[in-house]
Amino acid sequence: MREIVHIQVGQCGNQISSRFWELISGEHGIQANGEFAVSKEQEHLKDQMMQRLNVYYSEGATGKFVPRNVLVDLEPGTMNSVKAGPYGRLFKPENFVYGQSGAGNNFARGYYTDGTELLPPILDIIRKEVENCDQLQGFQLAHSLGGGSGSGLGTLLLNKIREEFPDRIMASFSVVPSPKVSDTVVEPYNATLAIDHLIETMDQTYCIDNEALYDICFRTLKLATPTYGDLNHLVSRTMSGITSCFRFPGQLNTDLRKLSVNMVPFPRLHFFMSGFAPLTSRGSRPYRNITAADLTQQMFDTKNMMADCDPRKGRYLTVASIFRGNMSMKEVDDQMLNIQNKNSDMFVEWLPNNVQTAVCNVPLHDLPLSSTFIGNSTAIQELFKRVGEQFNAMYKRKAFLHWYTGQGMEEMEFEEAENNMSDLVAEYQQYQEAGTEEVIPTFTKEEEIQMSEEEQSTA
Repeated sequence: MREIVHIQVGQCGNQISSRFWELISGEHGIQANGEFAVSKEQEHLKDQMMQRLNVYYSEGATGKFVPRNVLVDLEPGTMNSVKAGPYGRLFKPENFVYGQSGAGNNFARGYYTDGTELLPPILDIIRKEVENCDQLQGFQLAHSLGGGSGSGLGTLLLNKIREEFPDRIMASFSVVPSPKVSDTVVEPYNATLAIDHLIETMDQTYCIDNEALYDICFRTLKLATPTYGDLNHLVSRTMSGITSCFRFPGQLNTDLRKLSVNMVPFPRLHFFMSGFAPLTSRGSRPYRNITAADLTQQMFDTKNMMADCDPRKGRYLTVASIFRGNMSMKEVDDQMLNIQNKNSDMFVEWLPNNVQTAVCNVPLHDLPLSSTFIGNSTAIQELFKRVGEQFNAMYKRKAFLHWYTGQGMEEMEFEEAENNMSDLVAEYQQYQEAGTEEVIPTFTKEEEIQMSEEEQSTA
């Protein structure tokens, strides 16, 4: 089997991952105690639910299934809440690694001081998990870029894993800070320093934006006061959809490497926007009959994107869509073709066949039909520009800088990180404009002589 090791770092990473494990355990018929059991309605899907369980779970001595994950934080509070949660007893007790002091929302503490002390035990657990795999395909990290543990310790771990396993694929679900749902004032610093590392070390980064999640809850789901629980539920649905290709048989993009090959045209441009459909408020759910056309329409809708950027302001380099439920492949392909034909200017013309579709016939437990969207769009530069503007506003006044330099960082690192992010924005802009410039016709020498003779004779 092609196994994936999941790593969750920091408060945000652990909370979204807990919801993710709850959701996929339900999809695979795994109870809170790790035993496999299916209901009568799911009996006909039993083989498909069992077939690729090994991708995310390892089998324990008593026949119970244990998630292949490592839970990391610099303070014990998050770990205690995961253990006290409904699926807390599902995880291996020795895979919880935590410090006592916390990172204090400081990237430097996570990357240089407190994080390095915690690094050896974390790497030991990761090595053990890798040794128990038959055929490791890669690593998957869930973290936020705004806090100290998620950004600092998260990127430190990624760098160390990349050194030890250079040929494995690495994917991250990264929650990007936003002014609307902001916890701390130094988020732009932490995010810029973390993005600098993500550009160099990652193969796939799914950008999840608190602002976009908040808007979806407020506008589409009609929740008056969205909680972090609601935001995490949305993220876990998207993560479940993206990973359904790896977890169920007979799919396109069946592993991390195939997904990377199909989605990343240039190594630095691996930041994806993701979306989920259908999103409906509870009150209007009984009035909607969901079809493949509805799902396709909603998937490409700006209001559905989990990153706060408008895809209409950029162009799609590549797109992957994963449909779930009992629907015909032909109907799905027709709808996707229809979208491409209607919005041809939203896709770059120099990448043919850049839209891919997979259909997984195991539905979510509460939705007979659903779909997940992954887009590599040049519009994602808006997100980096926004973080960059906030970074510059603080950095030019050297605000809060002493908290970072006091932990051993140098000011040069801030400038390098900011420059790297600006270069990334410029690259996205370059490929957005590629192909739209006027094509200058070229002529052979004989044709040029002939044309000049014709011009002289007409003159």
